[in-house]
This record gives sequence, C-alpha cells and structure tokens, in this order.
Amino acid sequence: MTLKEEFATRNFSIYGQWLGILSMILCFALGIANIFSFNAFLLIFSIITLIFSFIILFIEVPLLLRICPTSSSFDAAIRRVSTNYMRAGAYAVMGIVNWLSIIARASSLIAAAVFLSITAACYLLAGIKGQAFVGSKTLGGAGVAQMIV
Repeated sequence: MTLKEEFATRNFSIYGQWLGILSMILCFALGIANIFSFNAFLLIFSIITLIFSFIILFIEVPLLLRICPTSSSFDAAIRRVSTNYMRAGAYAVMGIVNWLSIIARASSLIAAAVFLSITAACYLLAGIKGQAFVGSKTLGGAGVAQMIV
C-alpha cells in the first residue's frame, strides 16, 4: 500500500500518525529555536518541547524501542500509549503544556501546540469513529516493527 492509498482509506489514525511525525519535527526545531531566548520560563518550555519530540519519536516509530537502548520502564510507558484514545490523551497533554507557554511569552511554540492539538483531535476522531489503530507501512506499521515489538 502506497502513501497515497493509506491516506485514501480515511482512517484518522493514519492522519494522526503522520501529523505526529510533523509535530515531532516542529517540536524539535522550535524547541531548539526558543532555547536561545532570554526568558527563563520560555527556556523551560523549550526544553520540555524538546523532550516531547523524542517521546513522540518513540510513540510513532515503535521499531526504535528495540534499536535504542532504553530502560524497561520507559518501554512499558511508551507501549501503554497504543490505542487511539491513549494517543489522543498523550498528544492533548503535550499540546496543553505547549499552550501554557503563552504564559511566559507568545512565541513560535504556539505552532507546535497547534499541531499537537490537531494530532490529538485526529486520534480522538479515530477512537470515536471506532477505527482501529492502523500504523503506516512507511513508518513500519505492518512490517518488521510490529513483529519485533
């Protein structure tokens, strides 16, 4: 199944997975960009956003749990985020934390908050519609990653 065919299935979990990858890239880039601000609270939110990018990476690409040396408690925590509702909740929490960065100062972290919120909405819609989580084959959803993990 090609990427175009995956998007044509209208399964919101695939949309959520790809938006999660986009959110990860944004969290990483904007986290680094805002580290160099002179606001202490914004610095804290930047570091938290950077941490979110790595958490999202492990959530969306499960093969990395086998490749990267991580603790068993971290692996267990990431594996708990496997259903659409759990993913929606995780992204919602990350989005809310990034929305709270406005308290420190309005910055480009708002873009990460917007994409995290949209990703949470996609996973929530997949859960509400009763769509089973379907991982993208491009990201190892039905291939080697599922057999290993």
